[in-house]
Amino acid sequence: MKNQFAGTGTLLRLALRRDRVMMPVWIMLVATTVLSLPASLESVYGTGAERARLLATMNANGSLRALYGPVFGDSIGALTAWRGGVFAGVLAGIMILVVVVRHTREEEETGRQELLSAAMVGRRAPLTAALLAALTANASAALLVTGGLAGRGAGGASALGLGIGATGMLFAALAAIAAQLTESARLAKGLTGALVGAAFVLRAAGDAGSAAGSSALTWVSPLGWLEHVRAFAAPRWWVFGLFTAAVAVQVAAAYALAGRRDLGMSFLPARPGPAEGRLGSAGALAWRLQRGGLTGWSLGFLAAGVVFGAMTDGATQLVGDNERTREIIERMGGRSGIADAFLATMAGMLGMVAALYIVSAVLRLSGEESGQRAEPLLANAVGRLRWAGGHLAVAFGGSALILLLAGLGLGIGHGRGLQDTAATVGACLAQLPAVWVIGALAALLHGAAPKYAPAAWAVAGAALTLGWIGPALNLPQGVLYLSPFAHLPKLPGAQTMEWAPVLVLTALAGALLAAGLTALRRRDLAA
Repeated sequence: MKNQFAGTGTLLRLALRRDRVMMPVWIMLVATTVLSLPASLESVYGTGAERARLLATMNANGSLRALYGPVFGDSIGALTAWRGGVFAGVLAGIMILVVVVRHTREEEETGRQELLSAAMVGRRAPLTAALLAALTANASAALLVTGGLAGRGAGGASALGLGIGATGMLFAALAAIAAQLTESARLAKGLTGALVGAAFVLRAAGDAGSAAGSSALTWVSPLGWLEHVRAFAAPRWWVFGLFTAAVAVQVAAAYALAGRRDLGMSFLPARPGPAEGRLGSAGALAWRLQRGGLTGWSLGFLAAGVVFGAMTDGATQLVGDNERTREIIERMGGRSGIADAFLATMAGMLGMVAALYIVSAVLRLSGEESGQRAEPLLANAVGRLRWAGGHLAVAFGGSALILLLAGLGLGIGHGRGLQDTAATVGACLAQLPAVWVIGALAALLHGAAPKYAPAAWAVAGAALTLGWIGPALNLPQGVLYLSPFAHLPKLPGAQTMEWAPVLVLTALAGALLAAGLTALRRRDLAA
């Protein structure tokens, strides 16, 4: 009988080689998110009195606790863990679910795993290699965070670094289970991504109701466990026992499920059915394939808008007389008053997150092509432009829809009437040209160089990082202008609407999209 783990080392080296660009970029993004904070926080809250006032104000504001969690200490290290710990945990979870699903379910879906399994590769080797690759990435991120913050206190730095790494491994184990349950990599990623979102919502709901983080909802969420490590504030090392037990149970479940199914099969098979009636066109098929994801993004953006809108008055109270914080918010959202600047900042952030949606929706073309599902369609009376146009219509139209709902949510949450809601809707829709530029770039990469199409994720991630962290780090305006979002008017609150950057970015998006479709028509389909 073949060794169940034969070939694990070879598959691990293959996985690390395939991810030699994506994985280091994500690791650096996770680490930079945390390591960039101490200097910024020190410049804003330089004295112990300012930090103590922040702690008291923050813990008394339920809406802001829902976003960042409670503050457990007034040292710079404790504020760093408060401001960046949960966000880094979410980034680690997203990175790891992509890694694990890519080297398990995606390999089976494309047929590569069947070829490998015909050689000296054990039944459990692919799953083991994927989990070891995830462990490598998480350990690297943990070491970078720990080393970068060691000067603030070795114990606190170790607790925060290990907490982020442990959170990533927990989501890696969840992704391993999802890869056994679902029939496609897309569904496995979607399921695990939904669990990451649910973990954030549970933690936010628990923290909103309890300043001490003692809510049962917080303890249900893995992100709540990361928060309860309390790095730099009398760390609770016993919380890592929860992480260890949860990871061990989930990995065991993943191995058990892997041993009970045939290669390529799943426990939750996709629903079969012919493309009839409303599915009789390429556009209708694209809608059918993407409507589930769009529905999830729409509900998420509406809920996020309501939460951020409700936080506006609390953010104004938190800023108070702190000139450095006021400067950061005004740099991100304009100089039209703290409330409008905060709403403009939230509208901009939602726009940058919407760029992640449009990239995922556009790159569905790459998934259909590499999975050899596009070729049977194009072999019939369906042209390439018609096939691609259906997915692009959902991607570009869907981005407009989710930003519209986000604007409605901001207005509802702020609760200042129809005029205020109309202003927040306009502020969110003003982000569309920048979102479309990034989506059009993804379409160009797919059309001209499909091998490098995933680089669109890096572009979207860089725009998000520049927009969210850049102003706090006081980066030069020339660097911030590398993001298309930096050129847009700061709405609501701008005295005059600047149409020139909106029109230029829209025209640029149209040009990139036309170039991408032209390249798609002229090249061969991916093998």
